[in-house]
Amino acid sequence: MRDLFRTRRMWRKRGELKDSYDVVIVGGGSHGLAAAYYLAQSGITDVAVLEKGYIGSGAAGRNTTILRSNYKTPEGARFYDASVKLYEGLSRELNFNLLFSQCGHLTLAHSDRAMFVMANRAEVNRLHGIDSRLIGPDEVKRLAPAMNVSERATFPIMGALYHPPGGIIRHDAVVWGFARGADRAGVEIHPYTEVQGLERTNGRIDAVKTNRGTIRAGQVLSCTAGWSTLIGDMAGVPLPITTHILQACVTEPVKPLLDVVIVSSQMHVYISQSDRGEFVMGSEIEPWTTYRMQGTLNFLQDLTRHTLELFPQLEHARLLRAWAGLCDLSPDYSPILGRTEVDNFHVSAGWGTYGFKAAPIVGKTLAELVATERTPELIEPFALERFYEDRLVSELAAAAVSH
Repeated sequence: MRDLFRTRRMWRKRGELKDSYDVVIVGGGSHGLAAAYYLAQSGITDVAVLEKGYIGSGAAGRNTTILRSNYKTPEGARFYDASVKLYEGLSRELNFNLLFSQCGHLTLAHSDRAMFVMANRAEVNRLHGIDSRLIGPDEVKRLAPAMNVSERATFPIMGALYHPPGGIIRHDAVVWGFARGADRAGVEIHPYTEVQGLERTNGRIDAVKTNRGTIRAGQVLSCTAGWSTLIGDMAGVPLPITTHILQACVTEPVKPLLDVVIVSSQMHVYISQSDRGEFVMGSEIEPWTTYRMQGTLNFLQDLTRHTLELFPQLEHARLLRAWAGLCDLSPDYSPILGRTEVDNFHVSAGWGTYGFKAAPIVGKTLAELVATERTPELIEPFALERFYEDRLVSELAAAAVSH
């Protein structure tokens, strides 16, 4: 009977590092584990995932779980749409309930200019087969009846970009699901294994130095979010990235009153309600660069003020907890994906505040790159060299608030 109720490990205990691996992945978050999983699906199982903390301790465990594909550029819209489509079938593929709720996503417009931008994004989305449309305040009220849509509000709502496929998902479940899938296929997962250096010879990474010893590597993938520049510097690959903190918080559980994700670029706030009843709220990245993940009072003051303008009934709700995470921001607000000048060193970086949305498609395309030595068409626009060839993919208008 004792064995019947014993909790089984989700993946194997950390073993000893081997002397070498075909592929070494730096970063045990959603991107690194997704890449490991899809590499194993392609037949490459001699893979080590190195994580300096516990699995999912970085950005993957600190985001606010929002998924969407209603981006501004054709390149971004296609890429994130492919990711959402993978997410839709991921619970079944991994045999792990990810609690994906496609409840819909509303980006509010509070001015004529904002309405113009939303209409433009809707057209780009529809041209690529993405369900996204401009709606008026009456439909906004129907979709979010508890929200203040009064004309006397501080920021009256003139309309919104409505994106029905958007929604929320359990972020830690995504990490656990990919980790379990990769582990069962033979990938080695090594938490509490910090990368301390990369040995480079003749334009290739020969070995990875860790706090547990040095290992040789055939290919190296860097999937380290806010720490991307540090790993890039170890490889001799400077990345045009700045690192900022992003804060979020949740209230105590309250009765269900919000069935859709709410985003306001002008108010710099995004709000959703979890399956436990907590209101999950976030704002913009902090403007200064730092690696210090410490919260600020200004964030809580501004965020709660704007949240109450939209949902005054939360006035007496108590905050349960707040936290901060690291974001690596590229100059054009789009990711840096794929090959670098170092022959066997590839990166997934520059995601800013929306890397979690892309985890499945990042893993699938990076695995294809390693397996075939060809860059998949879907990630070609996000190559590092675009910053030197004036081929920017600007998602600034679609990333005006951190969600």
